[in-house]
Amino acid sequence: MFSGLSGLVIEDVTDEGELIRVRACSRRVPVPCPECAVETAHVHGWCERTVADVPVDGRPVVLDVRVRRLACRDWRCPRRTFREQLSGLLERYQRRTVRLTAQVGAVARDLAGRAGARLLSVLGMPVSRHTALRALLRIPLPVVATPRVLGVDDFSLRRSRTYATILIDAETRRRVDVLPDRRSDTLAAWLREHPGVRVVCRDGAAGYADAVHQALPDALQVGDRWHIWHNFAQAAGKEVAVHSGCWASASRVRRLEGGKTTTLARWQQVHDLLDAGVGLLECARRLNLALNTVKRYARVDKPEQMRRAPQYRPTLVDPYQEYLRKRRAEEPAVPVLQLLREIRERGYTGSQNLLYRYITQGRVEDDRPGLSPRRLARLLLARPDNLKPDQHELLAKTTGACPEMSALAALVRAFARLLVPATDNADRLQEWISTAEKVNLPNLHSFIRGLRLDLDAVRAALTSDYHNGGTEGVNTKTKLIKRQMYGRAGFHLLRHRILLG
Repeated sequence: MFSGLSGLVIEDVTDEGELIRVRACSRRVPVPCPECAVETAHVHGWCERTVADVPVDGRPVVLDVRVRRLACRDWRCPRRTFREQLSGLLERYQRRTVRLTAQVGAVARDLAGRAGARLLSVLGMPVSRHTALRALLRIPLPVVATPRVLGVDDFSLRRSRTYATILIDAETRRRVDVLPDRRSDTLAAWLREHPGVRVVCRDGAAGYADAVHQALPDALQVGDRWHIWHNFAQAAGKEVAVHSGCWASASRVRRLEGGKTTTLARWQQVHDLLDAGVGLLECARRLNLALNTVKRYARVDKPEQMRRAPQYRPTLVDPYQEYLRKRRAEEPAVPVLQLLREIRERGYTGSQNLLYRYITQGRVEDDRPGLSPRRLARLLLARPDNLKPDQHELLAKTTGACPEMSALAALVRAFARLLVPATDNADRLQEWISTAEKVNLPNLHSFIRGLRLDLDAVRAALTSDYHNGGTEGVNTKTKLIKRQMYGRAGFHLLRHRILLG
Protein backbone atom coordinates (compact mmCIF):
# COMPACT_ATOMS: atom_id res chain seq x y z
CA MET A 1 0.00 0.00 0.00
CA PHE A 2 2.83 2.36 0.86
CA SER A 3 5.44 0.89 -1.46
CA GLY A 4 6.19 4.35 -2.84
CA LEU A 5 7.47 5.32 0.63
CA SER A 6 10.17 2.63 0.74
CA GLY A 7 12.81 5.32 1.23
CA LEU A 8 11.32 6.07 4.68
CA VAL A 9 10.82 4.19 7.92
CA ILE A 10 7.07 3.93 8.61
CA GLU A 11 6.43 4.43 12.32
CA ASP A 12 2.64 4.65 12.52
CA VAL A 13 -0.50 4.70 10.35
CA THR A 14 -3.66 6.28 11.76
CA ASP A 15 -7.18 6.18 10.35
CA GLU A 16 -8.74 9.58 11.08
CA GLY A 17 -11.98 9.02 9.19
CA GLU A 18 -11.82 11.39 6.24
CA LEU A 19 -8.05 10.99 5.83
CA ILE A 20 -5.22 8.62 6.62
CA ARG A 21 -2.18 9.94 8.49
CA VAL A 22 1.19 8.25 8.11
CA ARG A 23 4.09 9.01 10.46
CA ALA A 24 7.58 8.25 9.17
CA CYS A 25 11.19 9.26 9.44
CA SER A 26 14.20 9.15 7.17
CA ARG A 27 16.63 6.23 7.15
CA ARG A 28 19.79 6.70 9.22
CA VAL A 29 22.32 6.40 6.43
CA PRO A 30 25.24 8.73 5.59
CA VAL A 31 24.33 11.63 3.32
CA PRO A 32 26.80 13.71 1.23
CA CYS A 33 27.09 17.39 2.04
CA PRO A 34 25.62 19.50 -0.78
CA GLU A 35 28.57 21.91 -0.52
CA CYS A 36 31.68 19.70 -0.21
CA ALA A 37 30.21 16.22 -0.91
CA VAL A 38 31.68 14.73 2.29
CA GLU A 39 29.35 12.07 3.67
CA THR A 40 28.07 12.45 7.21
CA ALA A 41 25.54 10.80 9.52
CA HIS A 42 26.05 13.12 12.53
CA VAL A 43 22.61 14.41 13.54
CA HIS A 44 22.49 18.06 14.56
CA GLY A 45 18.68 18.13 14.97
CA TRP A 46 15.34 17.04 13.57
CA CYS A 47 12.83 18.83 11.29
CA GLU A 48 9.19 17.98 10.71
CA ARG A 49 7.57 18.11 7.26
CA THR A 50 3.88 17.55 6.53
CA VAL A 51 3.09 16.65 2.94
CA ALA A 52 0.23 15.08 1.00
CA ASP A 53 0.63 11.70 -0.68
CA VAL A 54 -1.42 9.71 -3.19
CA PRO A 55 -4.83 8.64 -1.81
CA VAL A 56 -5.65 5.22 -0.40
CA ASP A 57 -9.18 3.81 -0.74
CA GLY A 58 -10.31 7.13 -2.19
CA ARG A 59 -9.21 9.03 0.93
CA PRO A 60 -6.42 11.61 1.13
CA VAL A 61 -3.15 10.57 2.78
CA VAL A 62 -1.17 13.02 4.93
CA LEU A 63 2.48 12.17 5.55
CA ASP A 64 4.27 13.49 8.64
CA VAL A 65 7.99 13.04 7.99
CA ARG A 66 10.84 13.67 10.40
CA VAL A 67 14.02 14.50 8.50
CA ARG A 68 17.47 15.05 9.93
CA ARG A 69 19.52 18.22 10.04
CA LEU A 70 23.07 16.94 9.70
CA ALA A 71 26.39 18.51 10.61
CA CYS A 72 29.18 18.45 8.03
CA ARG A 73 32.32 16.61 9.17
CA ASP A 74 34.69 18.86 7.21
CA TRP A 75 35.53 21.84 9.43
CA ARG A 76 36.59 23.83 6.34
CA CYS A 77 33.15 23.57 4.74
CA PRO A 78 31.30 26.93 4.82
CA ARG A 79 28.02 25.10 5.36
CA ARG A 80 28.13 23.78 8.91
CA THR A 81 24.70 22.13 8.90
CA PHE A 82 22.21 21.13 6.26
CA ARG A 83 18.84 19.41 5.98
CA GLU A 84 18.81 16.12 4.15
CA GLN A 85 16.72 15.90 0.99
CA LEU A 86 14.70 12.81 0.06
CA SER A 87 15.27 12.73 -3.69
CA GLY A 88 12.57 10.97 -5.66
CA LEU A 89 10.11 11.33 -2.79
CA LEU A 90 10.09 14.97 -1.65
CA GLU A 91 11.26 18.17 -3.26
CA ARG A 92 12.44 21.25 -1.48
CA TYR A 93 9.63 23.53 -0.22
CA GLN A 94 6.91 21.27 -1.69
CA ARG A 95 3.76 20.22 0.19
CA ARG A 96 3.14 17.14 -1.98
CA THR A 97 5.18 14.05 -2.73
CA VAL A 98 6.75 13.71 -6.16
CA ARG A 99 4.38 10.95 -7.21
CA LEU A 100 1.30 12.93 -6.14
CA THR A 101 2.52 15.97 -8.07
CA ALA A 102 3.09 13.76 -11.14
CA GLN A 103 -0.47 12.38 -10.95
CA VAL A 104 -2.00 15.83 -10.50
CA GLY A 105 0.03 17.12 -13.44
CA ALA A 106 -1.03 14.18 -15.63
CA VAL A 107 -4.71 14.92 -14.98
CA ALA A 108 -4.23 18.65 -15.55
CA ARG A 109 -2.40 17.92 -18.80
CA ASP A 110 -5.53 16.39 -20.32
CA LEU A 111 -8.34 18.22 -18.53
CA ALA A 112 -6.86 21.66 -17.75
CA GLY A 113 -7.62 23.55 -14.52
CA ARG A 114 -11.29 23.49 -13.56
CA ALA A 115 -12.18 20.08 -15.01
CA GLY A 116 -8.98 18.58 -13.62
CA ALA A 117 -9.66 19.97 -10.14
CA ARG A 118 -13.16 18.47 -10.14
CA LEU A 119 -11.88 15.02 -11.13
CA LEU A 120 -8.99 15.13 -8.64
CA SER A 121 -11.41 15.93 -5.83
CA VAL A 122 -13.42 12.81 -6.66
CA LEU A 123 -10.23 10.72 -6.75
CA GLY A 124 -9.22 11.87 -3.26
CA MET A 125 -6.62 14.43 -4.32
CA PRO A 126 -8.38 17.77 -3.65
CA VAL A 127 -6.50 20.70 -5.18
CA SER A 128 -7.50 24.04 -6.65
CA ARG A 129 -7.43 24.68 -10.38
CA HIS A 130 -4.41 26.96 -9.96
CA THR A 131 -2.50 24.24 -8.10
CA ALA A 132 -3.34 21.74 -10.83
CA LEU A 133 -1.90 24.04 -13.47
CA ARG A 134 1.24 24.66 -11.42
CA ALA A 135 1.69 20.90 -11.05
CA LEU A 136 1.57 20.58 -14.83
CA LEU A 137 4.35 23.15 -15.19
CA ARG A 138 6.55 21.09 -12.83
CA ILE A 139 6.50 18.09 -15.15
CA PRO A 140 9.91 18.07 -16.86
CA LEU A 141 9.81 18.49 -20.61
CA PRO A 142 11.23 15.62 -22.67
CA VAL A 143 14.71 16.10 -24.05
CA VAL A 144 14.50 15.69 -27.83
CA ALA A 145 17.56 15.37 -30.02
CA THR A 146 17.96 17.94 -32.78
CA PRO A 147 16.20 16.49 -35.83
CA ARG A 148 17.78 16.15 -39.25
CA VAL A 149 14.55 17.27 -40.97
CA LEU A 150 12.84 20.13 -39.15
CA GLY A 151 9.22 21.20 -39.68
CA VAL A 152 8.40 24.85 -38.96
CA ASP A 153 5.02 26.56 -38.86
CA ASP A 154 3.23 29.29 -36.94
CA PHE A 155 -0.05 29.27 -35.01
CA SER A 156 -2.04 32.04 -33.42
CA LEU A 157 -2.13 32.72 -29.71
CA ARG A 158 -4.56 35.58 -30.40
CA ARG A 159 -5.85 35.63 -33.94
CA SER A 160 -4.42 38.43 -36.08
CA ARG A 161 -2.46 39.74 -33.08
CA THR A 162 -0.02 37.30 -31.48
CA TYR A 163 1.59 34.24 -33.06
CA ALA A 164 3.99 31.51 -31.93
CA THR A 165 6.13 28.98 -33.79
CA ILE A 166 5.97 25.19 -33.54
CA LEU A 167 8.99 23.03 -34.39
CA ILE A 168 8.72 19.27 -35.02
CA ASP A 169 10.80 16.42 -36.34
CA ALA A 170 9.36 16.09 -39.84
CA GLU A 171 10.44 12.44 -40.09
CA THR A 172 9.06 11.12 -36.77
CA ARG A 173 6.48 13.93 -36.27
CA ARG A 174 7.64 14.36 -32.70
CA ARG A 175 7.34 17.83 -31.20
CA VAL A 176 10.70 19.49 -30.65
CA ASP A 177 10.02 22.98 -29.27
CA VAL A 178 7.60 25.91 -29.23
CA LEU A 179 8.91 29.46 -29.73
CA PRO A 180 7.05 32.45 -28.23
CA ASP A 181 6.80 34.39 -31.52
CA ARG A 182 7.37 34.02 -35.26
CA ARG A 183 10.19 36.52 -35.74
CA SER A 184 13.08 35.49 -37.91
CA ASP A 185 15.76 36.31 -35.30
CA THR A 186 14.07 34.03 -32.72
CA LEU A 187 14.11 31.05 -35.09
CA ALA A 188 17.64 31.86 -36.25
CA ALA A 189 18.87 31.90 -32.64
CA TRP A 190 17.24 28.50 -31.99
CA LEU A 191 18.84 27.00 -35.11
CA ARG A 192 22.28 28.25 -34.03
CA GLU A 193 21.83 26.72 -30.58
CA HIS A 194 20.75 23.37 -32.05
CA PRO A 195 23.15 22.43 -34.85
CA GLY A 196 22.44 19.37 -36.95
CA VAL A 197 19.43 20.42 -39.01
CA ARG A 198 19.92 19.59 -42.69
CA VAL A 199 16.41 20.08 -44.15
CA VAL A 200 13.79 22.65 -43.14
CA CYS A 201 10.16 22.17 -44.22
CA ARG A 202 8.16 25.39 -44.04
CA ASP A 203 5.41 27.38 -45.71
CA GLY A 204 6.01 30.49 -47.81
CA ALA A 205 6.63 32.85 -44.86
CA ALA A 206 9.53 35.16 -45.71
CA GLY A 207 10.56 35.47 -42.05
CA TYR A 208 11.26 31.76 -41.70
CA ALA A 209 13.14 31.73 -45.00
CA ASP A 210 15.38 34.58 -43.82
CA ALA A 211 16.03 32.84 -40.51
CA VAL A 212 17.17 29.63 -42.22
CA HIS A 213 19.35 31.61 -44.65
CA GLN A 214 21.04 33.39 -41.74
CA ALA A 215 21.59 30.40 -39.44
CA LEU A 216 21.86 27.49 -41.91
CA PRO A 217 22.90 28.78 -45.33
CA ASP A 218 23.67 25.23 -46.54
CA ALA A 219 20.38 23.67 -45.39
CA LEU A 220 17.77 22.58 -47.92
CA GLN A 221 14.55 24.55 -47.62
CA VAL A 222 11.38 22.74 -48.73
CA GLY A 223 8.15 24.60 -49.37
CA ASP A 224 4.81 23.13 -48.40
CA ARG A 225 2.89 21.67 -51.35
CA TRP A 226 -0.47 22.32 -49.72
CA HIS A 227 0.27 26.06 -49.39
CA ILE A 228 1.56 26.18 -52.97
CA TRP A 229 -1.66 24.61 -54.25
CA HIS A 230 -3.75 26.83 -51.97
CA ASN A 231 -2.14 29.99 -53.33
CA PHE A 232 -2.58 28.74 -56.87
CA ALA A 233 -6.26 27.93 -56.19
CA GLN A 234 -6.83 31.47 -54.92
CA ALA A 235 -5.29 32.95 -58.06
CA ALA A 236 -7.33 30.61 -60.28
CA GLY A 237 -10.51 31.53 -58.41
CA LYS A 238 -9.89 35.22 -59.05
CA GLU A 239 -9.41 34.55 -62.74
CA VAL A 240 -12.67 32.62 -62.88
CA ALA A 241 -14.47 35.56 -61.29
CA VAL A 242 -12.81 38.06 -63.65
CA HIS A 243 -14.03 36.16 -66.72
CA SER A 244 -17.50 35.42 -65.38
CA GLY A 245 -18.97 37.88 -67.86
CA CYS A 246 -17.61 35.68 -70.65
CA TRP A 247 -18.53 32.16 -69.49
CA ALA A 248 -21.75 33.17 -67.72
CA SER A 249 -23.86 32.81 -70.85
CA ALA A 250 -22.90 29.15 -71.09
CA SER A 251 -24.27 28.41 -67.61
CA ARG A 252 -27.74 29.98 -68.04
CA VAL A 253 -27.17 33.23 -66.18
CA ARG A 254 -28.95 36.46 -66.99
CA ARG A 255 -27.45 39.02 -69.34
CA LEU A 256 -25.09 41.59 -67.88
CA GLU A 257 -26.52 45.01 -68.62
CA GLY A 258 -26.75 46.94 -65.35
CA GLY A 259 -23.82 49.26 -64.69
CA LYS A 260 -22.25 48.50 -68.08
CA THR A 261 -21.96 52.17 -69.05
CA THR A 262 -20.27 53.14 -65.79
CA THR A 263 -17.80 50.28 -66.00
CA LEU A 264 -16.88 51.02 -69.62
CA ALA A 265 -16.48 54.71 -68.84
CA ARG A 266 -14.23 54.10 -65.84
CA TRP A 267 -12.10 51.58 -67.70
CA GLN A 268 -11.70 54.01 -70.61
CA GLN A 269 -10.80 56.90 -68.29
CA VAL A 270 -8.19 54.90 -66.42
CA HIS A 271 -6.54 53.56 -69.57
CA ASP A 272 -6.57 56.98 -71.28
CA LEU A 273 -4.65 58.45 -68.35
CA LEU A 274 -2.25 55.51 -68.23
CA ASP A 275 -1.58 55.80 -71.98
CA ALA A 276 -0.80 59.48 -71.41
CA GLY A 277 1.89 58.54 -68.87
CA VAL A 278 -0.06 59.35 -65.70
CA GLY A 279 0.84 57.20 -62.68
CA LEU A 280 -1.60 55.02 -60.77
CA LEU A 281 -1.71 57.28 -57.71
CA GLU A 282 -2.34 60.39 -59.83
CA CYS A 283 -5.09 58.52 -61.72
CA ALA A 284 -6.77 57.77 -58.41
CA ARG A 285 -6.60 61.43 -57.41
CA ARG A 286 -7.94 62.75 -60.71
CA LEU A 287 -10.80 60.24 -60.95
CA ASN A 288 -11.58 60.31 -57.21
CA LEU A 289 -11.21 56.54 -56.96
CA ALA A 290 -9.42 54.30 -54.51
CA LEU A 291 -5.91 53.26 -55.54
CA ASN A 292 -6.80 49.55 -55.44
CA THR A 293 -9.78 50.25 -57.73
CA VAL A 294 -7.50 51.94 -60.25
CA LYS A 295 -5.09 49.01 -60.07
CA ARG A 296 -7.95 46.60 -60.72
CA TYR A 297 -9.00 48.52 -63.84
CA ALA A 298 -5.39 48.95 -64.98
CA ARG A 299 -4.52 45.27 -65.00
CA VAL A 300 -7.52 44.35 -67.18
CA ASP A 301 -7.06 44.54 -70.96
CA LYS A 302 -10.76 44.36 -71.85
CA PRO A 303 -13.56 46.19 -70.06
CA GLU A 304 -15.81 43.15 -70.34
CA GLN A 305 -13.60 41.36 -67.84
CA MET A 306 -14.67 43.86 -65.15
CA ARG A 307 -18.23 42.57 -65.21
CA ARG A 308 -19.34 39.86 -62.80
CA ALA A 309 -22.12 37.36 -63.22
CA PRO A 310 -24.94 38.12 -60.76
CA GLN A 311 -25.45 35.66 -57.94
CA TYR A 312 -28.86 35.09 -56.36
CA ARG A 313 -29.83 32.95 -53.45
CA PRO A 314 -32.81 30.59 -53.80
CA THR A 315 -36.07 32.22 -52.74
CA LEU A 316 -39.67 31.19 -52.16
CA VAL A 317 -40.61 32.65 -55.57
CA ASP A 318 -38.40 30.26 -57.56
CA PRO A 319 -40.99 27.44 -57.85
CA TYR A 320 -43.42 29.91 -59.50
CA GLN A 321 -40.96 31.46 -61.95
CA GLU A 322 -42.38 29.69 -65.02
CA TYR A 323 -45.93 30.65 -64.12
CA LEU A 324 -44.97 34.31 -63.58
CA ARG A 325 -43.09 34.36 -66.88
CA LYS A 326 -46.08 32.92 -68.72
CA ARG A 327 -48.54 35.38 -67.13
CA ARG A 328 -46.36 38.43 -67.89
CA ALA A 329 -45.97 37.24 -71.48
CA GLU A 330 -49.73 36.88 -71.88
CA GLU A 331 -50.56 40.14 -70.09
CA PRO A 332 -47.54 42.50 -69.85
CA ALA A 333 -49.47 45.04 -67.74
CA VAL A 334 -50.69 42.57 -65.11
CA PRO A 335 -50.42 44.16 -61.63
CA VAL A 336 -48.03 42.65 -59.10
CA LEU A 337 -50.81 42.32 -56.54
CA GLN A 338 -52.79 40.22 -59.02
CA LEU A 339 -49.75 37.95 -59.51
CA LEU A 340 -49.34 37.75 -55.74
CA ARG A 341 -52.94 36.56 -55.30
CA GLU A 342 -52.57 33.98 -58.05
CA ILE A 343 -49.38 32.39 -56.78
CA ARG A 344 -50.69 32.40 -53.20
CA GLU A 345 -53.57 30.29 -54.44
CA ARG A 346 -50.91 27.89 -55.74
CA GLY A 347 -49.10 27.67 -52.37
CA TYR A 348 -46.78 30.70 -52.22
CA THR A 349 -46.03 31.60 -48.57
CA GLY A 350 -43.60 34.50 -49.07
CA SER A 351 -44.15 38.22 -48.66
CA GLN A 352 -45.21 40.87 -51.13
CA ASN A 353 -41.85 42.66 -50.88
CA LEU A 354 -40.02 39.47 -51.85
CA LEU A 355 -42.09 39.19 -55.01
CA TYR A 356 -41.51 42.88 -55.83
CA ARG A 357 -37.73 42.48 -55.51
CA TYR A 358 -37.80 39.30 -57.56
CA ILE A 359 -39.58 41.02 -60.43
CA THR A 360 -37.56 44.26 -60.17
CA GLN A 361 -34.28 42.35 -60.43
CA GLY A 362 -35.46 40.86 -63.71
CA ARG A 363 -35.39 37.31 -62.44
CA VAL A 364 -38.76 36.43 -63.94
CA GLU A 365 -37.64 36.84 -67.55
CA ASP A 366 -34.09 35.60 -67.00
CA ASP A 367 -32.89 32.39 -65.41
CA ARG A 368 -31.30 32.38 -62.01
CA PRO A 369 -27.52 31.91 -62.31
CA GLY A 370 -26.91 28.23 -62.75
CA LEU A 371 -23.23 28.42 -61.77
CA SER A 372 -21.37 30.83 -59.50
CA PRO A 373 -17.68 31.70 -59.95
CA ARG A 374 -16.84 29.93 -56.71
CA ARG A 375 -18.59 26.75 -57.80
CA LEU A 376 -16.94 26.80 -61.21
CA ALA A 377 -13.54 27.31 -59.55
CA ARG A 378 -14.28 24.33 -57.32
CA LEU A 379 -15.08 22.16 -60.35
CA LEU A 380 -12.01 23.43 -62.14
CA LEU A 381 -9.68 22.60 -59.23
CA ALA A 382 -11.22 19.24 -58.33
CA ARG A 383 -9.74 15.90 -59.33
CA PRO A 384 -11.27 14.85 -62.68
CA ASP A 385 -11.87 11.35 -61.29
CA ASN A 386 -14.08 12.79 -58.55
CA LEU A 387 -16.42 14.64 -60.94
CA LYS A 388 -19.71 13.22 -62.15
CA PRO A 389 -20.52 13.04 -65.89
CA ASP A 390 -22.87 16.04 -65.73
CA GLN A 391 -20.17 18.05 -63.94
CA HIS A 392 -17.67 17.15 -66.65
CA GLU A 393 -20.15 18.33 -69.25
CA LEU A 394 -20.85 21.59 -67.42
CA LEU A 395 -17.15 22.26 -66.93
CA ALA A 396 -16.38 21.65 -70.61
CA LYS A 397 -19.24 23.90 -71.71
CA THR A 398 -18.29 26.83 -69.46
CA THR A 399 -14.53 26.69 -70.08
CA GLY A 400 -15.09 26.30 -73.83
CA ALA A 401 -17.08 29.54 -73.94
CA CYS A 402 -14.01 31.63 -73.03
CA PRO A 403 -10.48 31.25 -74.49
CA GLU A 404 -8.87 32.39 -71.24
CA MET A 405 -10.87 29.84 -69.28
CA SER A 406 -9.80 27.07 -71.64
CA ALA A 407 -6.17 28.05 -71.13
CA LEU A 408 -6.70 28.25 -67.36
CA ALA A 409 -8.20 24.74 -67.29
CA ALA A 410 -5.18 23.34 -69.10
CA LEU A 411 -2.80 25.16 -66.72
CA VAL A 412 -4.67 23.82 -63.69
CA ARG A 413 -4.38 20.23 -64.89
CA ALA A 414 -0.69 20.65 -65.68
CA PHE A 415 0.08 22.27 -62.33
CA ALA A 416 -1.81 19.57 -60.43
CA ARG A 417 0.44 16.93 -61.97
CA LEU A 418 3.48 18.80 -60.64
CA LEU A 419 2.34 18.26 -57.05
CA VAL A 420 3.29 14.57 -57.28
CA PRO A 421 7.03 14.66 -56.39
CA ALA A 422 9.30 13.60 -59.25
CA THR A 423 12.91 14.33 -60.16
CA ASP A 424 12.00 16.01 -63.47
CA ASN A 425 9.43 18.35 -61.92
CA ALA A 426 11.94 21.21 -61.75
CA ASP A 427 12.19 21.35 -65.57
CA ARG A 428 8.46 20.83 -65.96
CA LEU A 429 7.79 23.70 -63.54
CA GLN A 430 9.90 26.04 -65.65
CA GLU A 431 8.01 24.97 -68.77
CA TRP A 432 4.70 25.55 -66.98
CA ILE A 433 5.78 29.04 -65.91
CA SER A 434 6.81 29.93 -69.46
CA THR A 435 3.46 28.70 -70.80
CA ALA A 436 1.42 30.52 -68.14
CA GLU A 437 3.20 33.83 -68.74
CA LYS A 438 2.11 33.80 -72.39
CA VAL A 439 -1.59 33.70 -71.45
CA ASN A 440 -3.48 36.87 -70.50
CA LEU A 441 -4.20 35.87 -66.89
CA PRO A 442 -2.97 38.70 -64.59
CA ASN A 443 -3.84 37.00 -61.30
CA LEU A 444 -1.94 33.91 -62.36
CA HIS A 445 1.04 36.10 -63.27
CA SER A 446 0.96 37.51 -59.73
CA PHE A 447 1.09 33.94 -58.39
CA ILE A 448 4.09 33.22 -60.61
CA ARG A 449 5.91 36.26 -59.26
CA GLY A 450 5.41 34.84 -55.78
CA LEU A 451 6.83 31.50 -56.92
CA ARG A 452 9.95 33.18 -58.26
CA LEU A 453 10.61 34.83 -54.89
CA ASP A 454 10.94 31.37 -53.29
CA LEU A 455 11.77 29.28 -56.35
CA ASP A 456 14.39 27.03 -54.71
CA ALA A 457 12.00 25.96 -51.94
CA VAL A 458 9.22 25.38 -54.47
CA ARG A 459 11.48 23.20 -56.60
CA ALA A 460 12.50 21.19 -53.54
CA ALA A 461 8.83 20.71 -52.64
CA LEU A 462 8.00 19.37 -56.11
CA THR A 463 11.04 17.09 -56.40
CA SER A 464 11.52 15.69 -52.84
CA ASP A 465 9.28 13.64 -50.55
CA TYR A 466 9.66 16.06 -47.65
CA HIS A 467 6.60 18.06 -46.66
CA ASN A 468 5.15 20.04 -43.77
CA GLY A 469 2.02 17.98 -43.22
CA GLY A 470 3.08 16.81 -39.77
CA THR A 471 3.43 20.38 -38.53
CA GLU A 472 -0.03 21.23 -39.82
CA GLY A 473 -1.37 18.23 -37.89
CA VAL A 474 0.26 19.48 -34.69
CA ASN A 475 -1.33 22.88 -35.29
CA THR A 476 -4.72 21.23 -35.59
CA LYS A 477 -4.23 19.59 -32.19
CA THR A 478 -3.00 22.89 -30.77
CA LYS A 479 -6.34 24.47 -31.69
CA LEU A 480 -8.08 21.74 -29.70
CA ILE A 481 -5.82 22.46 -26.72
CA LYS A 482 -6.61 26.17 -26.92
CA ARG A 483 -10.34 25.41 -26.94
CA GLN A 484 -9.77 23.64 -23.61
CA MET A 485 -8.71 27.06 -22.21
CA TYR A 486 -4.98 26.39 -22.15
CA GLY A 487 -4.45 29.58 -24.14
CA ARG A 488 -5.84 31.73 -21.32
CA ALA A 489 -3.42 30.18 -18.84
CA GLY A 490 -0.42 31.61 -20.66
CA PHE A 491 2.20 30.65 -23.21
CA HIS A 492 4.31 28.56 -20.79
CA LEU A 493 1.39 26.28 -19.93
CA LEU A 494 0.43 25.96 -23.59
CA ARG A 495 4.04 25.10 -24.46
CA HIS A 496 4.10 22.37 -21.79
CA ARG A 497 0.82 20.93 -23.04
CA ILE A 498 2.00 20.84 -26.66
CA LEU A 499 5.36 19.24 -25.88
CA LEU A 500 3.95 16.74 -23.39
CA GLY A 501 1.00 15.78 -25.59
